[in-house]
Amino acid sequence: MKILLAVDGSLYSKKMLAYLSTHESLLNGANSYTVFTAQAALPPRARAVVGKEVVDAYYAEESEKVLAPVSKFLLRHGIDAKSVWKPGPAGTAIAKLATDGKFDLVVMGSHGHGAVLNMVMGSVASQVLARCKVPVLLVR
Repeated sequence: MKILLAVDGSLYSKKMLAYLSTHESLLNGANSYTVFTAQAALPPRARAVVGKEVVDAYYAEESEKVLAPVSKFLLRHGIDAKSVWKPGPAGTAIAKLATDGKFDLVVMGSHGHGAVLNMVMGSVASQVLARCKVPVLLVR
């Protein structure tokens, strides 16, 4: 299976990894893994002031803070995963990568705020579920 692990560095991403570690069918060397994180895009005016090089370095640095611990966790379990990051809205970016990359499954943690709060604030998990053509496993 080709599995996309969507992470954000939160406690919920850690819970998702803990869940995977207890389910051998999801976490094993027979599967292929890509770890993905999205970085909130900086405002256009800020990007213009600091320049492309500084912005790209900022995105890469912030992404590495999220991706490195996950990659380390997976390596401890004998899995060498590919790491990918993109700037932009997380829900849209996850769904697009899952579909374009022809993944078999998306696995992600969910904050589980509930329907009322999601209507007000939105939810990355809800956005992924609405846009993704790939099965999604949400871990709460």
